[in-house]
Amino acid sequence: MLDANLKDQLKAYLEKVTQPIELVAALDDREKSQELDELLQEIASLSAHITLRRDDDSDVRRPSFAIQRTGTDIGVRFAGIPMGHEFTSLVLALLQVGGHPSKAAQDVIKQIEDLEGEFTFETFFSLSCQNCPDVVQALNLMSVLNSNIKHVAIDGALFQDEVEQREVMAVPSVFLNGKPFAQGRMSLEQILAKVDTGAEAREAEKLKTKDVFDVLVVGGGPAGASAAIYAARKGISTGVAAERFGGQVVDTMGIENFISVPYTEGPKLTAALEEHVKEYGVDIMNLQRAEKLIPASKPGLPHEIQLANGASLKARSLILSTGARWRQMGVPGEEEYRNKGVAYCPHCDGPLFKGKRVAVIGGGNSGVEAAIDLAGIVSHVTLVEFDSQMRADAVLQKKLRSLKNVDIIVSAQTTEVTGADGRVNGLTYKDRTNDEIKHVELEGVFVQIGLVPNTEWLKDSDLALSPRGEIEIDARGETSIPGVFAAGDATTVPYKQIVIAMGEGSKASLSAFDFLIRNSVSEDEEAAA
Repeated sequence: MLDANLKDQLKAYLEKVTQPIELVAALDDREKSQELDELLQEIASLSAHITLRRDDDSDVRRPSFAIQRTGTDIGVRFAGIPMGHEFTSLVLALLQVGGHPSKAAQDVIKQIEDLEGEFTFETFFSLSCQNCPDVVQALNLMSVLNSNIKHVAIDGALFQDEVEQREVMAVPSVFLNGKPFAQGRMSLEQILAKVDTGAEAREAEKLKTKDVFDVLVVGGGPAGASAAIYAARKGISTGVAAERFGGQVVDTMGIENFISVPYTEGPKLTAALEEHVKEYGVDIMNLQRAEKLIPASKPGLPHEIQLANGASLKARSLILSTGARWRQMGVPGEEEYRNKGVAYCPHCDGPLFKGKRVAVIGGGNSGVEAAIDLAGIVSHVTLVEFDSQMRADAVLQKKLRSLKNVDIIVSAQTTEVTGADGRVNGLTYKDRTNDEIKHVELEGVFVQIGLVPNTEWLKDSDLALSPRGEIEIDARGETSIPGVFAAGDATTVPYKQIVIAMGEGSKASLSAFDFLIRNSVSEDEEAAA
């Protein structure tokens, strides 16, 4: 299963194991069980702290295995073979069950240890899902730190009957004590906020004690991260308030146009950005959604950002970098069947539609790339484009047209996603050449029609927005409000690219610093405000 290089790397990691652990395999006579048995034997051979045994009696999914700290009830379980994106989850589980400490913040660890009640989590993942490891790793860590928490990570592709029975049509899908708990990417802090009902109020009280920042960055994507680094390097107090650090980049699979880095992936880049920001002592306030901007009455006095949890943050200058999100079609059935056949991430959810018929909405690069990827998994793909021709690069169109299980429909306006029994069963569209209404029978719809800026919270402020809802900025990143700057995909800057967002964030930060040194106010003026 593991090549020589991977074995050497894993063996080096396993030297960090300090507690004896055992791999407990539950197998049957299927080929996947044989593969899993081979993998577990290889792992056990790499460390004297690891033993392997079979469990043929317990009533558990097969093939599966537990990683158990010997003589304790501390452990995690994988149902399937955690390779692909989940191989990192396997390595971390081995280390953490084996006694290696987590890098999670101490207050987060304490919060997990103090959770009361019984929590049995089940997470359905796919090996091609780049969003799943964060959830799997978070729940694994929770089960290691608190014996009242149990977790099993399940490869949906190997347990199709259960996927059908539980109507899992998007990954990661998490069940708690047998009932649906959450879908989609979640951080450890987000999961804790959901199970620890008092966490939000405690966090709000803590935020209320924050001093006034020199620079407060709202949003934690590439623009926000670069803005924070440039501000902190000037030696001024800097904070980042983000609903999700990393923003949309976290959901990006392959990144091949980040200059000097031939290939990386969104989660990897996000982790590197966060680590870099933390090196400068930036105050990162995650899971914080901005709801209102109250501008300063005079340049140099603090602006105020009101948050969804009731707390407020103040800063002498602001950099708004709230990014953008996938645009929705806005047709009947889309929201009703979201995660029940309507999906936005072909890499994550594609394997759940193996052998089925799906549609991709959108003929730009994202849509055509999604259709090409899905064509290798599903039985048939119908690409639906509103315009009279696709807008994707010629090389992508050529590849798409070469695939035998793909149909391309142009001049088509999607009017409805149809369904029955709680899941998608088709798509209705209007042929724009003759206004004829047509219907396509299928089981999945992947929406790839561009982005919409996350600026709704600013519409009641005095900040100038474009007709598309983007924050209007000048060449220096300045907005219509003195001391308020903006950067990235939420702004009018053309070409929504990671490298452009980083440059814009850096520029906005330098502009903010220039503003601060030119617009100082006295302590009495600030106190009076």
